[in-house]
Amino acid sequence: MPARPVPAPAAATPMAYVAAILTAYQRDGRSPAKLLKLVQITPASVHKPAARITARQMELLSGAAMQELGDEALGAFGRKLPWGSYGMLARASLSSPTLGLALKRWCRHHALLTDDLCLKLVVEGEQAAIVVQENADHAVSREFSLVHVLRNIHGLACWFIDSRIPLQGARFPFPAPPHADAYAHMFPGPLKFDAPRAAIRFDARYLALPLRRDEKALHAMLQRALPLTVLQYRRDRLLVQQVRLALAAQPERSHSAQDVAAALHVSPRTLHRQLKEEGASLQQLKDEVRGERARDLLCRSEQPVKQVAAAAGFRNEKSFIRAFRQWTGQSPAQFRALQRG
Repeated sequence: MPARPVPAPAAATPMAYVAAILTAYQRDGRSPAKLLKLVQITPASVHKPAARITARQMELLSGAAMQELGDEALGAFGRKLPWGSYGMLARASLSSPTLGLALKRWCRHHALLTDDLCLKLVVEGEQAAIVVQENADHAVSREFSLVHVLRNIHGLACWFIDSRIPLQGARFPFPAPPHADAYAHMFPGPLKFDAPRAAIRFDARYLALPLRRDEKALHAMLQRALPLTVLQYRRDRLLVQQVRLALAAQPERSHSAQDVAAALHVSPRTLHRQLKEEGASLQQLKDEVRGERARDLLCRSEQPVKQVAAAAGFRNEKSFIRAFRQWTGQSPAQFRALQRG
């Protein structure tokens, strides 16, 4: 049988970001012709608002432009960032025991590279955020500047702990651009434009995770670091905990894979795959959460077994009793009597 053709990678990166990089070429008095030819972009397509390029094209374009311009920021800031600037920031944070301390160091050291903006890690209850304070007016490259720095720190944070960090929200202090649909790929989760400041928000529990990288891993990553800023990390080391919370939040619901996946902003296929990687399954977690809920109600309340079954997410009493026997080796009534002595 003939081999099936490999589908072409989706083109999701806005051409507007290519235009922003070409603006840096104009300021530097350089011709971008060689650059555009390298990534197979025609000069005419650069001015088409609806045009997109692939992540691989963006990686090649960014890497070549950084070398030619001598600027790792690709013109995003008022001053150029010499080659190796972001590698230096990563190295300075690598010895941190936790992600929280690593991000604090990264934000503080970033201010040594440019004073155009200031980044700060803010923790409010169960939510953490990287907030950007702008100190300069970049009318031409403002959007690119903010997207560039937030994708950079988010990608590095994921790499530090070898885990996807799902975003609970992203905010930007400008109107929704014509290519706003592309933000769903760059910043998956709730989006808000015309916000007071740019920020990304995520579960604060990630801050307590230890760094899983060393100097050898950093050296290897820096050989090809750009995918961290244009591709989403796959593995999520807190996924099991997040699924448990989603199930426990509404224990009376049946919780299909589609429901849980939608609540966590992943696809059902990704949900099942990542749970398997963590040695768990959705059914196993559902049973554990239901079992904990049922045992708690049997011990602490006078509700009839039928009501306990409904509160634990079962449609009928018989299926609940059968499942409870599998979990504990006892019927709900026997368990309740033994617990109360």
